[in-house]
Amino acid sequence: MEDPSVTVNVEGEKKEERKWWGKPVKKVVNWLTHKDKDKWPKELRGNLFLVATVIATMTFQSALNPPGGVRPAKDGGGNVVCDDKIHPCPGESVLAYTDSDNYTYFLISNTTCFISSSAVCLLLVSGFPLDHRFISWLLSIGMCITISSLALTYMFGAQMVTPDPVWEESTSMFQNVFYIWIALLGLVALVLCLRLFAWILTKRISRPKQ
Repeated sequence: MEDPSVTVNVEGEKKEERKWWGKPVKKVVNWLTHKDKDKWPKELRGNLFLVATVIATMTFQSALNPPGGVRPAKDGGGNVVCDDKIHPCPGESVLAYTDSDNYTYFLISNTTCFISSSAVCLLLVSGFPLDHRFISWLLSIGMCITISSLALTYMFGAQMVTPDPVWEESTSMFQNVFYIWIALLGLVALVLCLRLFAWILTKRISRPKQ
């Protein structure tokens, strides 16, 4: 027959172990959690939807009206039919031929920005509960990708339309801004991952052991 004192000691050790893990995790969660939990999801939905909609509109317009413009139909003598003798064809981007490498990078970053901002809008209108920690983390990561790709879109677009002597003089400035942006993005991503990790740990600690 089992000794009751041994059972009590084992349960006390489990409680102490759970208490040792619980205190620091709860402090981290309280530090990372928003104070007003009821008001924050409503503000988050409105602000994110506004920002994501504006960014999606900007990137959509940038794809149809790229930097440097498109070749008008009148340059081809009024003939809008494309053949091998006309480069670029009427209606196509001029910089896609004159600076194809940077235009490819511009198109990739612009498309990434458009898709990620549209995905954020889709999550917001789909009715998922924003007070759920994983959904809010997913939206925050989506906005980090959106804003980062938007910054890359600006950099490649500015490089294509800026004359080479002027761009070479401002290269160091862009590099410094890029490094600062990477550091800020890493800090935000670290805080977001800490929130999710602390939330998962809290759920595991508070789960009753069978």
